[in-house]
Amino acid sequence: MEGDSPKGDLPLRDFYIPDYIFTQESEKEDVPEKPTCPVIVFVNSKSGGQLGGDLIKTYRQLLNRVQVFDLGEEAPDKVLHRLYANFEKLKSDGDKLAVEIERTLRLIVAGGDGTAGWLLGVVCDLKLAQPPPIATVPLGTGNNLPFSFGWGKKNPGTNHQSVKYFLDQVKKAKEMQIDSWHIVMRMRDPKEGTCDPIAPLELPHSLHAFHRVSRSDSLNLEGYHTFRGGFWNYFSMGMDAQVSYAFHSERKLHPEKFKNQIINQQTTYAKLGATQGWFFASLFHPSSRNIAQLANVKIMRRLGHWEDLHIPRSIRSIVCLNLPSFSGGLNPWGTPNQKKARDRDLTPPYVDDGLLEVVGFRDAWHGLVLFTPNGHGTRLAQARRIRFEFHKGAADHTFMRIDGEPWKQPLPVDDDTVVVEISHLRQVKMLATHNCISKSIDDPLTPSSASHHDDGDSSPESEDEWEGGRRKFGAAETFKIPEDTDIAHVS
Repeated sequence: MEGDSPKGDLPLRDFYIPDYIFTQESEKEDVPEKPTCPVIVFVNSKSGGQLGGDLIKTYRQLLNRVQVFDLGEEAPDKVLHRLYANFEKLKSDGDKLAVEIERTLRLIVAGGDGTAGWLLGVVCDLKLAQPPPIATVPLGTGNNLPFSFGWGKKNPGTNHQSVKYFLDQVKKAKEMQIDSWHIVMRMRDPKEGTCDPIAPLELPHSLHAFHRVSRSDSLNLEGYHTFRGGFWNYFSMGMDAQVSYAFHSERKLHPEKFKNQIINQQTTYAKLGATQGWFFASLFHPSSRNIAQLANVKIMRRLGHWEDLHIPRSIRSIVCLNLPSFSGGLNPWGTPNQKKARDRDLTPPYVDDGLLEVVGFRDAWHGLVLFTPNGHGTRLAQARRIRFEFHKGAADHTFMRIDGEPWKQPLPVDDDTVVVEISHLRQVKMLATHNCISKSIDDPLTPSSASHHDDGDSSPESEDEWEGGRRKFGAAETFKIPEDTDIAHVS
């Protein structure tokens, strides 16, 4: 199609990938210069209102059309499986360009945090010898992943100049590892009450039913539901997840009211928080909503050693944080002073240290503290693993959220066998600008005092505990958007 090819636009040759790299049927093309930063672009066309569709159009005009994929038409796991299979064939035929493109390939994903997490999960699951690093374009509501790595949180420009500037930043970006976290949730079928299994479309795309647990698992019995998945940014439960659930429900009913990104993040959330009584939680909400009343929380600071985590009785929301960005750029952990950090044996919050920062909030007023200089939540712990064991009959439901995607979680009233456990999985490469807020333990510009680096989960139970499910995180059936799911439901 006229205007879709970059052949007359020499600067973009740095990013160009010819057709035959993607499909064996295409005729081999002579490329005069090897691309210095070949890219593949994935865009959620339903994100950001019309912006997703506009971005696809611009990228296809500036690059080769075959480099730009609409996630509403083709899933990233299928694209990357096909691409890397073709890489292997081309390399066996002695194709030097294919070798160079595979070595220097970078991925771009435009969408909300859910879309970005989808692609990260796929790359993580492929276990490639040379996994490509990923840059994220902010095209959602929270945009915590892009903000954490320096790509901003405002929706991008879609014209040629804006896209060219972004591509230039991708070429200059540094690589940084990021931890991924595995989550498993098990619950028994209720003997009484209204606790029904969650409808698949009500779950986050990263959390799916997985009925086989392991041969030695005591919960591997008839009458149990097991869900597995993963996250990159955070898992939260309680007050914040309930407000987020109300926001997403309202947006599904009235999408025309949610076109303004700033209004989405601030005004609407504040309104919903007020109407649900979270600014005066002690008056309007029963104590059964408090985390300590709802569940017993255990953490693992050292491998193989579980300990109870003390949760103050006033805490109504708990956040397990991997990145320094939550709810659109806020940092609940903050920066503890040196004395507090030393007294509590806290390390800097690195994104690749195998530790989660666990933070609590009392009410919506407490959450507003994050907007003040040096504001933070109640720092509860840093942990390698965390487990929630729900008390018998404490409540018939609670609200949970993974990377911005909330759901209403029913709880059985007849037994205390609902368990949510989070553990470190592995890492994937991100692309970061040089002024990003995320910090790495391997960055020479950051302190070297991190003594909790996790080289992987080597506890004795890990190999059997997660057998058959724990290693499947992205392209696997347990962690991807089903083909019949409307991608409009993914942020």
